Amino acid sequence: MSADTESRVLEWLAGRQGEMLATLEAMVNTDGGSYDKAGVDAVGEQVRAFFSARGIPVETVTGERFGDCLRATLAAEGDAAAQGNAQRNIVLMGHRDTVFPKGEPERRPFRVEDGIAYGPGVADMKAGLVMNMFVIAAFKEMGGAPGPLVGLFTGDEEIGSPEGRPVIEDEARRARVVFNSEPGRPGGGVVTGRKGGVFMVMDIEGRAAHSGGNFEAGISAIGELAQKVTAIHALTDLKRGITLNVGLVSGGQSVNTVAPSAQMQIDLRYVEPADREEVMGKIHDIVAKSFVPGTKAVLTIRGEFLPLTQTPAAARMFEMYRGAASESGLQIKGEFSGGCADSGFTAAVGAPTLCAVGPVGGKAHSPEEYLEVASLVPRAQALARAILRLDRAGL
Repeated sequence: MSADTESRVLEWLAGRQGEMLATLEAMVNTDGGSYDKAGVDAVGEQVRAFFSARGIPVETVTGERFGDCLRATLAAEGDAAAQGNAQRNIVLMGHRDTVFPKGEPERRPFRVEDGIAYGPGVADMKAGLVMNMFVIAAFKEMGGAPGPLVGLFTGDEEIGSPEGRPVIEDEARRARVVFNSEPGRPGGGVVTGRKGGVFMVMDIEGRAAHSGGNFEAGISAIGELAQKVTAIHALTDLKRGITLNVGLVSGGQSVNTVAPSAQMQIDLRYVEPADREEVMGKIHDIVAKSFVPGTKAVLTIRGEFLPLTQTPAAARMFEMYRGAASESGLQIKGEFSGGCADSGFTAAVGAPTLCAVGPVGGKAHSPEEYLEVASLVPRAQALARAILRLDRAGL
């Protein structure tokens, strides 16, 4: 890497805040809830148009139910394309979907007040997408990519990446490193570890009966649910970072009917990969046990994330990034998060991974979600510097 290459790339990015904000505004003002495939794909078309205008090819992996995955590729230049590890892809990753319902951008469109940007998905994670796009564009315009750059833009992370996961894992198996541009933490930190998560539904079957005239013939699914909820919550072990939360319950037919059915939705979070099998085994035991004789239960896993664990290579990657960021005026700390992300999938297949390298924001998934506008360019520059220093870190 030459100092001239770095200075050209950083200078190009330095003048792009206005363009970044305009690109971000268009994205935020486009509907893109996870179950709105058309909306998520409309955001994808904005990504495609950005790259096409710069001569960067974009491949589409079509999603059947959820948003397509887009893969923009910028080839390495000159000698870098032929050198050992430099032949492997440097992946800049992010998801286009949000958690918000249809029409949310119309209700509260993108706006900037006192240097803070607001709007649905502004930080989580459309600003990260914009940053990745402009970093790749910087290397296209100024040259110097130390290996193939891949921008991976997925469409269903907020619901556990049911279709995106195999695409992500396939990409990660070919990756030199993965930078996941989830929002930088309030205070500017990045994420070096995350919990894994399993999101489940348990359906319980009982038998209906008139609660006054034929009570003894009924089998209460709600009665069974109540005892199963208590048993599941008892599996929480805060010292080990294991939490169980039944966040939604439903059931019954009418107030004067013994409940013939009930349902609960369960959120499991854990730290160590081995903890998953232990806790899931205990949950299956609870499913199989009938506290109320005659009831039956079925468990369905609807979504899952793997934990992000820091390998020695990922630790070197973090130290390298922290040094690169310091030259952009950023003081970076590594943080652990109880939240889940696609970075767990990439780490699990062996790709050195660093998460939350995107622009700084907070209060994700709420009407108060915000982005610090002044972080757009410095975080982009920090990422560009880190890409140029992979060899120095032995990555």
